[in-house]
Amino acid sequence: MSISNSESRTTDAPAKEHSTALRAGSIGVLGILFFVLSAQAPLTGIVGASPLAAALGNGAGAPGAYLIVGIVIVVFAVGFVAMSRRIQANGAFYAYITAAFGRRVGAGAAWLALLAYNTVQAAMYGLYGAVFSGLLASMGLEVPWWLLALATMAGVQVLGSLNIELGARVLALLVGLEVAVLLLFGFTVLFRGGGPEGLDLAASFSPAAIGAGAPGVAIMFAVASMFGFESTAIYSAEAKDPHRTVARATYLSVGVIAVFFSFISWMLVSYYGPSQVMDAAGAALESGDATVFVLGPMVELFGPWAGVVTGVLLVTSLLAGIIAFHNGINRYLHSLALNGSMPAAVARTNRHRAPAVAAWIQTGAAVALVAPFALLGLDPVLSLFSWFSGLAVAALLVLYILCSVAVVGFFRRERITGQPWQTLAAPALAAVLLAWILFLVVSNFTALIGGSTETAVALLAAVPAVYVAGVLVEGQVQRRQAAADLGTRRP
Repeated sequence: MSISNSESRTTDAPAKEHSTALRAGSIGVLGILFFVLSAQAPLTGIVGASPLAAALGNGAGAPGAYLIVGIVIVVFAVGFVAMSRRIQANGAFYAYITAAFGRRVGAGAAWLALLAYNTVQAAMYGLYGAVFSGLLASMGLEVPWWLLALATMAGVQVLGSLNIELGARVLALLVGLEVAVLLLFGFTVLFRGGGPEGLDLAASFSPAAIGAGAPGVAIMFAVASMFGFESTAIYSAEAKDPHRTVARATYLSVGVIAVFFSFISWMLVSYYGPSQVMDAAGAALESGDATVFVLGPMVELFGPWAGVVTGVLLVTSLLAGIIAFHNGINRYLHSLALNGSMPAAVARTNRHRAPAVAAWIQTGAAVALVAPFALLGLDPVLSLFSWFSGLAVAALLVLYILCSVAVVGFFRRERITGQPWQTLAAPALAAVLLAWILFLVVSNFTALIGGSTETAVALLAAVPAVYVAGVLVEGQVQRRQAAADLGTRRP
């Protein structure tokens, strides 16, 4: 069985016949990789998550937690890639779960994906506005965080309405710069032989080190840092040779992300010393500016210019992530509309073959999610960023589990034999491992969001509520479609 958005793959007929067509064959492995790395926001992940993972989690064992999560994601990717070779549609989770369990279950998954991606993008707007506002304040310019976020939404909307090749080039530049500065730090520490205690692999990667302290908290933040790798499949309708491109981009992104985060966090541990890194991370958190855990070593190694450059790159890192999620959400909406689960107008594309209507809907959703925090005067980091990033992680883990189960269900139902590792063993193992990680996230959710128990419960309740809403709405859509079909068949 192979499912494809045939409307989005044809390019030979007149443009007016393809008002819903995306630009086929416009992005390759590296282009998709940059979209994925942008969603990861490497600099943001290291600067934001590493002090939390070290201070609240397992200290020097935090790099090992990144590696453990990377291994789990690799196991998940085996089944995910197997589905990508059978299902060619730009809805990713929606398309795969629909193929296995039908449109209603798939629609519930699609709504969860929209919840996850929209809330994590809104969270990034909060952190972006705060960091950008602080950067401008250091230059003597006082600009409210929400005004910067609103202006950026307008710019992202324009970029999202242009062709995807331009977006990939912008992201390649932004991601390349932030990765370069982190690698400069990492290799400098490596070639210097580490810090006061040298380079100690066992202190970070041995089972004892990984299991020290509160490993569940460290694993939880590692998951948050690796958010978004699955967006490789979202671009299948625009990929060059999607059968190979999506698979290669998925494995490459998972490998790069896991190794990169493990290496940089290990160099941070080595810089401070395994016995001192937890105290250093805790001191950074208590200071009210956790970024000094990473920016401090940068300045000490390279001078004041490194702190300024890294601060600027932190802003561009968040911007790259915002652009990546904007594009991913657009394509989810486009896929839902092509399959009749949303009004047909949402599937319309412009002369650049970009999902222009979906782009406007996504921008509207961003405004709606961010505006209440601005109007109520809530902190953009402690409230907007913390709450919504935690909610996004919980929703995405549920999607990972559903997708793993869908892989098994799809290949069993279609009676496709062979490759039992890809179609049965790996996805089943991934479902179990991901359920364990979800348990850790839910158990530590209050710590993840930095809020009250009441806030944690309300945010977690949104996950099943949104899923059920998606299933119910899809049921209504199908009933209307069935009634309309019956009406047209009557004499």
